[in-house]
Amino acid sequence: MKIKIAPSILSADFSDLGSELKRMERAGADLFHVDVMDGHFVPNITIGPVVVKYLRKSTRLPLDVHLMIENPQNYVDSFVAAGSDMITVHEETVTLGNFKKMASHLKRKGIKFGISLNPPTVARKIDKFLPFSDFVLVMSVNPGFGGQKFIPNAIPKVIYLRSKFKGDISVDGGVNEITAKQLIKAGANILVSGSYLFRSKQPKLTIERMKNAGI
Repeated sequence: MKIKIAPSILSADFSDLGSELKRMERAGADLFHVDVMDGHFVPNITIGPVVVKYLRKSTRLPLDVHLMIENPQNYVDSFVAAGSDMITVHEETVTLGNFKKMASHLKRKGIKFGISLNPPTVARKIDKFLPFSDFVLVMSVNPGFGGQKFIPNAIPKVIYLRSKFKGDISVDGGVNEITAKQLIKAGANILVSGSYLFRSKQPKLTIERMKNAGI
């Protein structure tokens, strides 16, 4: 599968987001990862639909909006209206019934829908969500803040999920050139990276190396 790089805007310079997005576009990014945190499900508060609306005006690339929030079903439509192309919710915040309803609703709107799981959550807990998912997001850090160290238990999770799921498998947290190689080998094909990309003095070269890490 094609390896895609998704810069996480959590690590961007928020005083000049438009320029930051353009910089990553020119460097070869494939999509952008947008972390939405509510201060309840995770210990931080980030952005809402208003910011997503302005991100949409600043880039032609897909926006994967990662809802690290409680009761995501109450907010999905607001983020779709703001310009999201992909919506990710957490296994820890939804019932299967609500997930199936959201999946059907978003499919009619042409929005891709994914399920995510935190590091302590065992991979098999999302088995029942896979038939209704366009993609899966494996968290390789505890969500809430950028710049954390990669948690190795993400690798066996990716191997397990790839054995059951043919769609995109994304990994978020502590992803760099070294961990990218391990993740691609395990079966991941979307690599979310924040500080490693935005702090790079040569982001084009960094992205190229990440995409080719599995070769």
